[in-house]
Amino acid sequence: MPKSEAELVSVRMIWERARHNAFTDLARYRGEWLCAFREGASHALCAGRIRVLRSRDGHAWESAALIAERGIDLRDPKLSTAPGGRLELLMGGSPVRKGRYEGRRPRVCRSSDGLSWTPPLPIAEEGDWLWRVDRARGRSYGISYRLPSPRRWTVALLESGDGFAYRELVDLGIPGKPNEATLRFRGREAIALVRREGGNGRAWIGASSPPYRSWRWSETEERVGGPDFIVLPGGSLVAATRIWRRGEPSVAVCSMTDTSLSPILELPSGGDCGYPGMVLHRGLLWVSYYSSHEGKARIYLARVRLAKV
Repeated sequence: MPKSEAELVSVRMIWERARHNAFTDLARYRGEWLCAFREGASHALCAGRIRVLRSRDGHAWESAALIAERGIDLRDPKLSTAPGGRLELLMGGSPVRKGRYEGRRPRVCRSSDGLSWTPPLPIAEEGDWLWRVDRARGRSYGISYRLPSPRRWTVALLESGDGFAYRELVDLGIPGKPNEATLRFRGREAIALVRREGGNGRAWIGASSPPYRSWRWSETEERVGGPDFIVLPGGSLVAATRIWRRGEPSVAVCSMTDTSLSPILELPSGGDCGYPGMVLHRGLLWVSYYSSHEGKARIYLARVRLAKV
């Protein structure tokens, strides 16, 4: 990897209290850091709850909130700014019965301070997994993945005016069992990074202009897990995701374009790992992620210096 493009400044473990701590996101809100993730007895097929940590300096962290629904696996939390400026916490929700999932539907909580959150409210439709949202022109957009059958997985672009009621804009028509997808806006252009499980398993990158019904897709060289990316000042892209090298997983920061994804720095990680969140703050890229390279799955926070910021 061309590590000259990125330098690891620091990394520290910030949470390990649950048996399994995973699937992170990171945000800054009103001058404070927030990190959200799932706590559970194991990686999946059990009830999960969402822990929100907060920090004033990014070094000392404390629990701010714990969100749970009885008998529901809440997972993959994503932090963003809701219409009106409040915090929004988007997550997947699946009922668990006798070690099996029985359906799924996204949930949303909102908060004005990161401490007190509204109860999880089901949104979109049963069967949707709206994995992350971004906002443009006063509207919310996100890609939902669905499993109509074991062999047929689909992804669709959804749109909402209030962040609660979503409508489908277009089926994206991606082959190869597409699923987790991050969507971001660069000006009016929408860009998406989509994980695929079928075929060669390589991620796809797409771009579209308003009204976002027609997309241009490119296949990357990487398999990904829990993909995230952000738009840097000037319009360049940086991603973080789980990758595989020599059959082993790790979490990596990647250079990204509209058509390519290239790892530039592997973070200390391994085993059950991935699902980063990212914030660019004062010239450094802050990356939350989880990893089991030091035993059980724990939450980590890295700071990375990028050469081209």
